[in-house]
Amino acid sequence: MAEFPGAEESSEPEPRSPGWSDSQLRYYPFPTRSIQRLQHGDPRTEALILNEEPVVLTDTNLVYPALKWDLDYLQENIGNGDFSVYSANSHKFLYYDEKKMGNFKNFKPKSRREEMKFGEFVEKLRDIQQRGSEERLYLQQTLNDTVGRKIVVDFLGFNWNWINKQQVKHDWGQLTSNLLLIGMEGNVTPAHYDEQQNFFAQIKGYKRCILFPPEQFECLYPYPVHHPCDRQSQVDFENPDYEKFPNFRNVVGYEAVVGPGDVLYIPMYWWHHIESLMDGGTTITVNFWYKGAPTPKRIEYPLKAHQKVAIMRNIEKMLGEALGNPQEVGPLLNTMIKGRYE
Repeated sequence: MAEFPGAEESSEPEPRSPGWSDSQLRYYPFPTRSIQRLQHGDPRTEALILNEEPVVLTDTNLVYPALKWDLDYLQENIGNGDFSVYSANSHKFLYYDEKKMGNFKNFKPKSRREEMKFGEFVEKLRDIQQRGSEERLYLQQTLNDTVGRKIVVDFLGFNWNWINKQQVKHDWGQLTSNLLLIGMEGNVTPAHYDEQQNFFAQIKGYKRCILFPPEQFECLYPYPVHHPCDRQSQVDFENPDYEKFPNFRNVVGYEAVVGPGDVLYIPMYWWHHIESLMDGGTTITVNFWYKGAPTPKRIEYPLKAHQKVAIMRNIEKMLGEALGNPQEVGPLLNTMIKGRYE
């Protein structure tokens, strides 16, 4: 198990906060260690980001102008654009790629996506809450040029000086998107990994974030590359099937609860499970996604864990296209990679 600076053994997710309590956290049958909370000027912070290891930054003021955002403010100022809203009858919102659904004819997503105006989203959200319905909503929309003037002003007031310096210092690629996330209390985004660097900026409410390093890839059993749920874990954290996923017994998480103003650095290829706290009200988050640094011309051995993951993905994609049967590629690929790199 790889260690990193700032990770500590912990019987609790992190020290008590006045904004939340342990009773708002779901139970999972695996141990966790705390992700350290540091100021952005702390030398340990720079070491962690340089090594692509997570850290919670407490004082970046990255999204300070947005801390006043709530549903009423956004409804009044966000504009008349269309927003992607997912609805489900469960608290789990497992991401799926609609473009890949044709590869698996029997795949039925457990959430539904529809486009609606922000006012329609708020109206539907409040109606569900008033009726006490089991239905849940999760808005996930890239901030674009349809937003209103006040939102633009707030956006321009973000601490771009700090985050741009991070981009240059670590030789990351361009900013690809800023994703606005608005979820109901208790919503869960199951464990998955992204192929981009991510600054996860919390604006309203509290979220629990459980991360797993790329070294634990085989403990989390991702769906095949050609599956609509590519990059998502197949394991149900609340009821794991150890016969089907035996390596999950070895998983160890690193976690933090982030609140308004906190910024969590989620390194590329690190798995992350995100949940809005139970009985914690609506949560609002903005992600800053950056492309990773260019692949070095000379690859040094032994390969790092995330490099193995990238190689596996590329081979699996090519095999699937060559064989024309993506469902059969996973076991074959797994055998190849284990033999070659372990």
